[in-house]
Amino acid sequence: MGKKRIIKQSEAELLKEGEKAEGKTKKEAVETLKKIQEGRIYISSSYNNTIITLADSKGNTLGWVSAGSIGFKGTKKATPFAASKVAEAVCEIARKFSIEKVEVFVKGIGSGRESAIRSLVARGLEVTAIKDVTPIPHNGCRPPKARRV
Repeated sequence: MGKKRIIKQSEAELLKEGEKAEGKTKKEAVETLKKIQEGRIYISSSYNNTIITLADSKGNTLGWVSAGSIGFKGTKKATPFAASKVAEAVCEIARKFSIEKVEVFVKGIGSGRESAIRSLVARGLEVTAIKDVTPIPHNGCRPPKARRV
């Protein structure tokens, strides 16, 4: 194997690395995030679960909550009550970031769609727009081939 060589850096190289490391510290990055006033909320409601994601106005995720992460199990995750509890949890995250105005994007066909929006409004968030972004097939899937008897 031989002896291992230890490479020593000169002072100029060490200073360059220190300048790269400086910039935004984690604390400064969190403080800039806390100054957000507007955001987006994405509600994904399926037959099995309700997932709500909080994002800033550019679309960067700030936090998310699902009915399963709150503690609902099985078929109870898809209920409107679970969706309203998820929306309340997202409102708490929005308060941490001092978000007051939100645009809501709803996706899916589950039973928690409307109750989640109602709960967001009831908790004090100002909903500026509601948009349904559920994917709809234009021509559907290919039909099965004809049956031969």
